Amino acid sequence: MYTFPFEITDVEPRLNTELLHYFKGERTGFVQVGPEKYFFPHKYKLEAQNFYNFQSRPDDIWLATFPRSGTTWTQELVWLLENNLDFSTAKSQLLTERFPFFEFSLFVHDEIKAELLYENVGDKKKQEFIEHISTPGYKILDEWSSDKKRFIKTHFPFSLLPPSIFQEKCKIIYVARNPKDVAVSYYHLNRLYRTQGYIGDFSRYLNYFSRGLNPWLPYYSHIKEAMDHSHLPNILILNYEDMVTDLTGAILKLTTFLNRSISTEGLQNLIQHLDINNFRENPAVNGSEMADIGVLIEGEESFVRKGGSGKREELMNDTGLIKVIDQWIMENMKKSIA
Repeated sequence: MYTFPFEITDVEPRLNTELLHYFKGERTGFVQVGPEKYFFPHKYKLEAQNFYNFQSRPDDIWLATFPRSGTTWTQELVWLLENNLDFSTAKSQLLTERFPFFEFSLFVHDEIKAELLYENVGDKKKQEFIEHISTPGYKILDEWSSDKKRFIKTHFPFSLLPPSIFQEKCKIIYVARNPKDVAVSYYHLNRLYRTQGYIGDFSRYLNYFSRGLNPWLPYYSHIKEAMDHSHLPNILILNYEDMVTDLTGAILKLTTFLNRSISTEGLQNLIQHLDINNFRENPAVNGSEMADIGVLIEGEESFVRKGGSGKREELMNDTGLIKVIDQWIMENMKKSIA
């Protein structure tokens, strides 16, 4: 067993109180981890050792991204390539079951869980699903039979991933996306998910985002850690914008990386399946199961939004915000080449 190598500190009390006011999904507080000060709900303090000591298997496939970087889209793509383009299952079985989210349980505060269970009383299936999403991924995945390949989604930065992933040389796919688009999309996700429950405006959110005060931030530390591992043969780095403009090229890169093949007809069918209009309407991937139990807040933008890149309306309409985020990007780019 490994000893968790980083210090975990509580966010300063006054700032913690402010964040709890604007992020209603967390009820205890927030912590920051290690020298990069990765940001998480308080539950991470209790669970860090368990996540870090998860035992990977050599054939595990990990998708590691910063949130809102085309994660769900890439999950579906990877799963289909690895499962002989089984579109029938991809449309009927939830992606959250086929490709579990390793650390989502950290965001299901005990009080939120109790509220969801109460609101869904009398519906055994929904209550079982609430128990499922509040169970740590390391427990769920440990129960998968040894003859069943595991597909694992995570937003953990590379420094917080279980060391066994690297020891077993598991395949890791990392997708990077323009931080302006990430910030806008992540803002909407924080408003949509009750487990986050953000109630502020975008300007305030962007301030928190640039200061690393939202889960899995800071953004540039996350990206840098992935890039520092890009030389390893079991790691593939993809760019979301490249995937949007040349999905065929991205698919062919993945087939090579995964040692798979795909026919011309299969490629066309896969591209059609992944088309944003079809993807948005697919209940197996669009978050409908979360809406059914009350995790998604009505009136907010959908889980699968617009796709593409450059569609950051909150920024395009405010020159002041554009200046703020451009300055933040410039400062971080200077640090990265220093």
